[in-house]
Amino acid sequence: MFESLLNAFRAPDIRRRILYVLGLLIVFRLLAAVPIPGVDKAQLQAFVEGNALVGLLDLFSGGGLSHFSVVALGMNPYINASIIMQLMTGVVPSLQALSREGEYGRNKINQYTRYLTVPMAILQAYGVLALLASQKVLSGPFDFSSFETLTQIATLTAGAIVLMWLGELITERGIGNGISFIIFAGIVSRAPGALNAFRINPNLSLAIAFAIVAIAAVGVIIYIQEGQRRIPIQYASRVRGRRMYSGGQTFLPLRVNQAGVIPIIFAVSILLFPHQIATYFSTSSIPIVKQIADVVVSIFSSTSPFYIPLYFFLTMGFTYFYTAFTFKPDETAEQLRKNGGFIPGIRPGRPTQDYLARVVTRITFAGALFLAIVAVSPSVISLAVPDLATLGLGGTSLLIVVSVVVETMKQIEAQLMMRNYEGFIR
Repeated sequence: MFESLLNAFRAPDIRRRILYVLGLLIVFRLLAAVPIPGVDKAQLQAFVEGNALVGLLDLFSGGGLSHFSVVALGMNPYINASIIMQLMTGVVPSLQALSREGEYGRNKINQYTRYLTVPMAILQAYGVLALLASQKVLSGPFDFSSFETLTQIATLTAGAIVLMWLGELITERGIGNGISFIIFAGIVSRAPGALNAFRINPNLSLAIAFAIVAIAAVGVIIYIQEGQRRIPIQYASRVRGRRMYSGGQTFLPLRVNQAGVIPIIFAVSILLFPHQIATYFSTSSIPIVKQIADVVVSIFSSTSPFYIPLYFFLTMGFTYFYTAFTFKPDETAEQLRKNGGFIPGIRPGRPTQDYLARVVTRITFAGALFLAIVAVSPSVISLAVPDLATLGLGGTSLLIVVSVVVETMKQIEAQLMMRNYEGFIR
């Protein structure tokens, strides 16, 4: 890995791409330090630390929400818009047809995603401000007739759009996926604070235990993320005009974890939504409403005995759900049939579709189990070793960081390999 980085910096074009990415990430961190007036910083910090859902939003904003900066929404509006467009592509026939039109279709869907990001950012800005107002965090009034509220909504929306633009610039002119890089930079920016907290209260045995757990987790994540089932594909000889094209053999790679971290985000959102709604009614003057709210809060609390099992099974369920939307055996089988490809020993058409569905179901179980374990591991470790919770060992954060590093190194190595081929061509 280090040799690839050194070779990348020796190549002028790749070095420019890497420095371009670093420059845009610095711009992102500078924007994260620009605060929006109108909040009580002490109450905001306490609220973010005591609320799991807001803590998750703060994670994807790189700490922007806890500082109420201009990028407090982070990449959440764009991520939500992307998820909605992916789900709609699976059920709306016109979008399905558009997704099959190659690069033109992808560009149009990306354009629709950008358009959808704007109303999503406005709605999320309003929701965040309403939530902060209910917790007495805002120092000013929260009202659409207030110029301060309109300014805050406009600023938060503009910050989300700027982050989306920075992410697309990284994807287009840099190396790697820009959205993932911005989330990665936000997560890594928390490391100095965690190290400083550990420096104030040093514990050698705790540091050794943390290092062992972190190294083992990184190894397992890389092993599972890179795991794939290769389905052999045989292409028959074809005659086009007066020329005959001989058949070939290749493979169809099916990744063990095709859903990424999206099932974890879905599971956390569904799990924390009842808890968040119930907290609004926990101070109700109606006794029966207050009792029901207290029961819901206790059941969905992170300290509840039901929390970890629910989190585990919801993550597994959403992994199957999202994989069903991203990989369609019927379309894959149809494409193979049209291109003259077949799986040895499997008849084309419906038998190929059934075979691919069975294989995907089996390997998705391993991916779902992996994601569920990653999701609940911080809670389990915190219960087993309370001192490790202070180091902020988050399974979702670690999964994102490792995935981004691995994918970026793959792209750097691909760029270096391309330069070698260019030398042969010349």
